[in-house]
Amino acid sequence: MPAPIVAVTRSLPDPGIAPLVAAGFEVRHRDVDGPCPPEELHELVRGVDGVFALLTERVDEAFLDAAGPQLRVVANMAVGFDNVDVPACTARGVQVTNTPDVLTDATADLAWALILGAARRVPEADRLVRSGSWQGWRPMDLLGLGVAGKTLGILGMGKIGAAVARRAGGFGMRIRYHNRTPSPDAAALGAELVDRATLFADSDVVVLTAPSTPETHHVVDAAVLASMKPSAILVNVARGPLVDEAALVAALRARTITAAGLDVYEFEPRLVDGLTDCENSVLLPHLGSSTIEARAAMVELACANIVAVLGGDAPLTPVNRPDPRG
Repeated sequence: MPAPIVAVTRSLPDPGIAPLVAAGFEVRHRDVDGPCPPEELHELVRGVDGVFALLTERVDEAFLDAAGPQLRVVANMAVGFDNVDVPACTARGVQVTNTPDVLTDATADLAWALILGAARRVPEADRLVRSGSWQGWRPMDLLGLGVAGKTLGILGMGKIGAAVARRAGGFGMRIRYHNRTPSPDAAALGAELVDRATLFADSDVVVLTAPSTPETHHVVDAAVLASMKPSAILVNVARGPLVDEAALVAALRARTITAAGLDVYEFEPRLVDGLTDCENSVLLPHLGSSTIEARAAMVELACANIVAVLGGDAPLTPVNRPDPRG
């Protein structure tokens, strides 16, 4: 039998495609560090048995048509899979997998970098020093907010949300969260389940770690921002569409809230007009999982899922249960 063919849509950090080669697959590797245009993507996946995909690639009906009926697995190198039409894959018998858990600590660490960066106005201070405008210590310079003893609100108490909450213990913060169901980690973390309105109204820092779904689209809009404390900080390490960014720009300009820290954006890499002009924002280029250790583990897990499925075994981290008639 010919070796299964696996398409890899862009350049990968170590270990790269080595696990797929070691498994004996024929690998079509688009070794380019950039998103794959749809036409090129559809040609790349034509006739393959498996695809190593990233969140920059849209796995939809057109993608599945181009790949063909022999496609068995799409391994998405991300926790989220909003770039994948999972029902379409399920109907066609295509297994979808993701890479949860291995990036939990990296993303939680980055959430705290954004919390502290926004609270203590780190980017503004850095720009002041680099510009040569700093004139020495002054008692009124760049006064920020202390987070110790304050209330941390977490929207979406999954594994990343729980990891963010654990780190709050060192700051003596009160922890509140909102979830569709009670979190099994809540008791150990001393976290209180509250309704969504209370979470936003009463928290000093709100961190978004919920998935992107139709229900969470623009969950933070103008009305929610208006309900927050004027001293509050909003941090998003989940997905951009959770926040109405035009409303956020207006809130930052009007000081409806004090600051925001964003690692993800609704139309990334494009930003909404005015966001970069807001001095009270900390803006990162989607670095949540960007540690050497986390990215390597994500690559290894995505490859392991492909090896398992094409070898006739169950995937390690399945997203769906494909229709065997697909």
